[in-house]
Amino acid sequence: MNETSELTNILAETAGRLFTDHVTRDSLDAAEQGTWPADLWQQLEENGLTQPLAPEELGGLGAGFAEAFVIAFAAGSGRAPVPLVETMTAGWLLGRAGIEVPSGPLGLIDGAAGLSVDDGALSGTVKGVPWAAKSTHLVAEVDGTVRLIPTDTVQITPDTNMAAEPRDTVAFDNVEPMASGVLGEGGGLAAVRVVGAAMRAAQMAGACEKAISLAVLHAKDRQQFGRPIAKFQAIQQMLSRAAARAAQARAAAEVAFIALDRAVAKDTAEAWANAEMDVAAAKVVTGEAAEIVYDAAHQTHGAIGFTYEHELHFTTRRLWAWRGEFGAETEWAEEIGRRVLGRGAENLWPDLTARQMG
Repeated sequence: MNETSELTNILAETAGRLFTDHVTRDSLDAAEQGTWPADLWQQLEENGLTQPLAPEELGGLGAGFAEAFVIAFAAGSGRAPVPLVETMTAGWLLGRAGIEVPSGPLGLIDGAAGLSVDDGALSGTVKGVPWAAKSTHLVAEVDGTVRLIPTDTVQITPDTNMAAEPRDTVAFDNVEPMASGVLGEGGGLAAVRVVGAAMRAAQMAGACEKAISLAVLHAKDRQQFGRPIAKFQAIQQMLSRAAARAAQARAAAEVAFIALDRAVAKDTAEAWANAEMDVAAAKVVTGEAAEIVYDAAHQTHGAIGFTYEHELHFTTRRLWAWRGEFGAETEWAEEIGRRVLGRGAENLWPDLTARQMG
């Protein structure tokens, strides 16, 4: 076993244990009412899970995207009610821009829509910022420049997505960042959108796996006509199809993280463009898988699966919410289509067959 795989296994085991121990029905209920899970966040920070991607000299773990994948996947499966993947992504952006990463949860602004820059100061309003009111700082990328902004310098109006996760509105009024730095080489898209989409894909893959697990357990326990419904062929076929799509979602997301590692290592426009394509494919695949898994899980549970008292909705509401964040699958499918058309029909087959998996 090499060093990388050892670290990956350690991070996966640690993340899974922390979410199992700290994320309960009660803690999820409390989080939806606005209670910050301080114990969980403290444990995540102490175990190095909040900053795996930032360089060690700037306050991170110095790991790669392959290691970050298992944390993001576990966060999705564990339905972690904290801005873990946002903080991971923000830390990577700061590290790449040469900015020291502050402690605490970080809010991540997807794209620069609504923001203007005048002599380095930011003005404008951005909606749907994950966990802004719970964050110590915000990280924004505007025209390839990363900016670090303390949250006490902006006006935040709380809001939520359909999973009751904080998605706040942030107003900037000629706000001076406390630090800024240039990202350097990249592809054609904003790095925050690309890495954020990869993180959501990993979370969705984890949530798909969790939903299937809950459905299988229910099918084994639920009796109908004197036997568990898991014995009925229709249920078996439906769950098998959903499980296959969940596995496909995980594979697609993992490939995207591998491509991001390759892009970081090569740091060429071509490598970043290839990574963007793999991230686009992952967001499309996980988005389509989410719909199939959602249907199968709720059909298996029947009416009880739609009640607030049952825990299934904590997973499926997140699946629906995450589908549209950092670009829905329709947007990413259009991006793939534009690039394929731009490359020309003669390059489609060579581009597909020449893609590297590791």
